[in-house]
Amino acid sequence: MLPTRAPGRLFIVSAPSGAGKTTLCAALLKRMPRMVRSVSYTTRKPRKNEQNGEDYHFISDAEFREGIEQGRWAEWAEVHGSFYGTSADFIRSRLRMGIDVVLNIDVQGAEQLFARYPDSIGIFILPPSIEELRRRLEKRGGDSPEAVERRMAAAEQEMARKDLYHHVVLNDDLSRATEELVAIAQRYRQAPGRPD
Repeated sequence: MLPTRAPGRLFIVSAPSGAGKTTLCAALLKRMPRMVRSVSYTTRKPRKNEQNGEDYHFISDAEFREGIEQGRWAEWAEVHGSFYGTSADFIRSRLRMGIDVVLNIDVQGAEQLFARYPDSIGIFILPPSIEELRRRLEKRGGDSPEAVERRMAAAEQEMARKDLYHHVVLNDDLSRATEELVAIAQRYRQAPGRPD
């Protein structure tokens, strides 16, 4: 009889907007076989260069609200005036197949997921400083000065809740932060009962 595959692990990665979590998660996925990213659903408009189904699933407000009523979301939140949500079916199916799932998600969503998936691993990405975070947001473009201020205010609140997470990674050097993130994921993958 074939041994049953251990279920996958759920990695929840959060950070203030502009701290580099999307870049770090992409680097993690390149290095970790049998790990996939859950692509969130959102009602916000795509930014320049964002692809539907790759960066986010861009859907209408009505479709998102219908998903709330149908219980489609493992978590959902309204952030900066737009809805964001994670497919419960996607997470359930991948974990059951023994595939690790990484979620790039805000603190509100992470709290819901920690409650629903108590075995998940939380990783918070910190920017080098609040000043550097502001510089990155302004350089990124696409946000009005008012939107940058809203994101900065949210960043202060999010960083104050970093202790909810199992690990905190400082993104002051992309290469070093990537190595730290990969090492964290590998440590959990090599836990007893996780054949690879």
